[in-house]
Amino acid sequence: MAPIALALFLFLQGQPAAAEAPPPAAAEAPATPPEDRFPPGAPHDDYQFVAWCYGSLRGYLDLHDQVMPEVTRIESTYRPPGRKLSDDLKVYADIQKDGRGQLKLFQAALTAAEKASLRPINTIGAQALQKGRSMWIAGPGVSPARMAQEWMSWALPARCATTAKDLQAKATLMGASFKVNDEPEAAPADAPPPAPADAPAPDPTAAPR
Repeated sequence: MAPIALALFLFLQGQPAAAEAPPPAAAEAPATPPEDRFPPGAPHDDYQFVAWCYGSLRGYLDLHDQVMPEVTRIESTYRPPGRKLSDDLKVYADIQKDGRGQLKLFQAALTAAEKASLRPINTIGAQALQKGRSMWIAGPGVSPARMAQEWMSWALPARCATTAKDLQAKATLMGASFKVNDEPEAAPADAPPPAPADAPAPDPTAAPR
């Protein structure tokens, strides 16, 4: 029987002429872009995250004078062709200048949020700031070369600046309705119920029954 006739015969008999194609694989969820990811250990609340960004950047900038001798040694030893050492070292000076501008942005956002909040939030802000800054506290086993390499490769998360701008705008627009996600306050203890207003006062001259 010819191939075409055989296929037609099988179809009429209710039998598939060929194996069914497997269903398409489920589409994978899109990966989160690197600039939208939270750094490990960073808080997710906008106010606390901006405070964390301020602390991590402040700690980075403060290490400049300490690590630059080792950074200069590394840059001088491993030279890529066609580039000047002075140009590469200038990058670190530019980072310092840009970093100080970023600190002003973060500070303005934090101040706006603290003014807009109905209750003090600067304590949790200080905790988040210290957490960010602590990433630059090196242990006794970290060599100057390793510290310099970490410092050279670090970059401020991209979402720090965008979150700070959003935080400042939100705090300014929302005013007193602005809230920060922190630990809820303990509920106040229940007050004793007041005495009924129409209850007659006891007569001190009345004889006891």
